[in-house]
Amino acid sequence: MFICLIQFFSSNSYTVEPNEILENQKQEFRARNISKNIRCMVCQNQSIDESNAPLAKDLRILIRNKIKDGKKDEEIYKFLTDRYGDFILLKPPFKLNTLALWLLPIIFVLFGIFIVFSHNKKSKKI
Repeated sequence: MFICLIQFFSSNSYTVEPNEILENQKQEFRARNISKNIRCMVCQNQSIDESNAPLAKDLRILIRNKIKDGKKDEEIYKFLTDRYGDFILLKPPFKLNTLALWLLPIIFVLFGIFIVFSHNKKSKKI
């Protein structure tokens, strides 16, 4: 069990390879921050900062190159969303086309509460 925990935590901490890391610490901090907010299109439940997928590595390098070129964070996010859509963001913006992503969980919870209460009323009548 202990070995499994060590392997789990060590595999996530070394996804950014040493040759990817920027020399400027402020730039590297920005790159890591952006990478933590971008979804891996291969893994989908991980950020590219956590993923070992080749696409994630390519996107991490692309982000670092754009930072080196002097691009602002907003410009990098815009480039990625223009290319991959809002789905690439781990926290998609609240827009008309992402409305379902934000409202469906609330609707399901309300529906579940309704089912529980209606079931309880039927149980009390019997």
